[in-house]
Amino acid sequence: MTATTELESTRARAEEHLRALVGPRDGQSDAVLYDDQWAAIEALVVDRRRALVVQRTGWGKSAVYFVATLLLRDQGSGPTVIISPLLALMRNQIAAAERAGIRAVTINSTNMQQWEETHEAISRGEVDVLLVSPERLNNPGFRDEVLPRLAATCGLLVIDEAHCISDWGHDFRPDYRRIRTLLAELPDGIPVLATTATANQRVTDDVAEQLVSTGSTDEGPLVLRGSLDRETLQLGVVRLPTAEQRLAWLADHLAEQPGSGIVYCLTVAATQQVADYLRSRGHQVAAYSGQTEQTERLALEQALLDGKVKALVATSALGMGFDASLGFVVNLGAPSSPVAYYQQVGRAGRGTTSAASVVLLPALEDRDIWAYFASLAFPREALVRETLAVLAEAGGAMSTPALEARVDLSRNRLETMLKVLDVDGAVRRVKGGWELDPKGGQEWAYDAERYRRVAEAREREQRAMLDYLTTDRCRMWFLRDQLDDPAAGEDWVCGRCDNCGGLDLPVDVSPKAVAEAADRLARPGVPIEPRKLWPTGLSALGVDRSGRIKQPAEEGRAIARLTDLGHGTALRELFRTTGDETPTTVPVPLVRAVVAMLADWQPAPDAIVVAESATRPGLVADLAAGLSRYLERPIVGRWAITDPDVLPGQGATNSAQRVAAVTRRHALLLDHPDAVRDRRVLLVDDLVVTGWSITLASDGLAAAGAEAVLPLTLAVSA
Repeated sequence: MTATTELESTRARAEEHLRALVGPRDGQSDAVLYDDQWAAIEALVVDRRRALVVQRTGWGKSAVYFVATLLLRDQGSGPTVIISPLLALMRNQIAAAERAGIRAVTINSTNMQQWEETHEAISRGEVDVLLVSPERLNNPGFRDEVLPRLAATCGLLVIDEAHCISDWGHDFRPDYRRIRTLLAELPDGIPVLATTATANQRVTDDVAEQLVSTGSTDEGPLVLRGSLDRETLQLGVVRLPTAEQRLAWLADHLAEQPGSGIVYCLTVAATQQVADYLRSRGHQVAAYSGQTEQTERLALEQALLDGKVKALVATSALGMGFDASLGFVVNLGAPSSPVAYYQQVGRAGRGTTSAASVVLLPALEDRDIWAYFASLAFPREALVRETLAVLAEAGGAMSTPALEARVDLSRNRLETMLKVLDVDGAVRRVKGGWELDPKGGQEWAYDAERYRRVAEAREREQRAMLDYLTTDRCRMWFLRDQLDDPAAGEDWVCGRCDNCGGLDLPVDVSPKAVAEAADRLARPGVPIEPRKLWPTGLSALGVDRSGRIKQPAEEGRAIARLTDLGHGTALRELFRTTGDETPTTVPVPLVRAVVAMLADWQPAPDAIVVAESATRPGLVADLAAGLSRYLERPIVGRWAITDPDVLPGQGATNSAQRVAAVTRRHALLLDHPDAVRDRRVLLVDDLVVTGWSITLASDGLAAAGAEAVLPLTLAVSA
């Protein structure tokens, strides 16, 4: 058989596998591969090369690696290992694989009890595809015991959503950087495929560079970039000035959207608030976020797939790889970059020729939320050095809680930082926690220049997102241009968006809907959940507290979260001002909100204690005085600032550090020793950030004999 004939035979077998994969459900019994699909498969199966495929959502990237898997298995190769970032994506991939007769399994945090059985099945050759999360790559047991065997025996390595490898990508994840180490350890001749739909030229170049084999002299990975136009999407923007108008628009026009879809919000709080309001208007919707319990997530995803709900009101947790034929996506608030927005809207219009509606309802407060998430970036050098010094002093493994007690970082930021340091060779994750890597810990260099450039890139992306809102050019061209789509010519127009004349979005909202939305948003009162356990590691900071809090506060109340749509707007403005401009009185609309909240809550206190504030002393004093007059209850003490050298907010990113700082900074001062004994005490503060100041004040009041402590604040931070 000639080389040409053999190649034709391989392509014919590939297309047989493709038809089994897509199945009769799509009416594609005569399905054939795109030229770029075949080019990628040929590179992987025939040439055993590495390839990067950047193609639009729904193009068929999964078909490439599943067909390649079947061809390689026919040749006797080991199983394919797919690194996949989300459980929802894994579930869709396994379902697709099974349609083609591919035996696929997954190892992730939700099926630990099945890991041993899965490893045995792999050893027996009974698995064609293994899906793993990037986090598994640095689990000590998996990394040291399982991963070397997989690297030595796998037939194909697939990196899905490969833009996560690059810290220039909109969804960079430290665990993905571990993949570069895995690539270096692969035996020669193991093909590698990286896929994504959301990579501009800079990200594409970065990922392609990371795919290059160490010491390789070949031509490097095959890079295939196609058009990112989504022919079924109709993009539009509706700009309305107030939160109640945006909610009213959604309630008035949600039923007009085709089929079922997703309403994206920027925060978890907003998903709950919006879903609750839409249900009150008769819409079948549900909230979905990273805080949604796993079993409920599965049920909600299936309900959306089956069209049993009109929409899921979701954060970006319902994002990458969610495979469904959805009729619309509405964004209530703009993501921080056009690239992230392109990925979210990509959930609509898949696997169909019908037009899908994509609507963005931006808000002024979007920028505040972007700023909050930006504040969670890689820590400054002093905190990194402090962490390394603590590990060096320990001389062995330290758990994350033990480190958290010694370093002023939140658990999430500490974990993220340690993952980056692990990949950089400064620390190493081991059973029992983290240790200083003797090979690189002392030589590690803080790459301030890289972090600065990444921050600048994020700022440019935010400016571009604002430009998208106001552009008079074709909206799909704008997104494609931001992604450096080589097929998006300067004069190209989609003919489908609101700027091209293909989509005519209504901007009207009924007065009744606006009034109902305003009433819902004006309803004040969110719970302040009491803390019930002290953080671990306090003894190392000289604080004699541990275990369960003996008499925690009762559930308190705040007017709203700073991220909320209604009173959140007024509260953000109130807390934004500092210095000489800091308000000294509670604005009248918020006074009314406090009164309404009290009527609903009915705390029935006997006395009031005020928590002093260094940044807003007049505001807290005015709030407490007003409550004393309205409730006709005396102010009998202060949670007073006794050590002003401890700065406001010190340790706020870390529970143990915060408890230690507040313990040094404050003390309970009462008018007389029995001022709160056997009394219900209203504890008044302006803002809850971590909750530890209120917790310590409540603990002090309980020690002074208070029957109950009821916290009341203007706002909670998130």
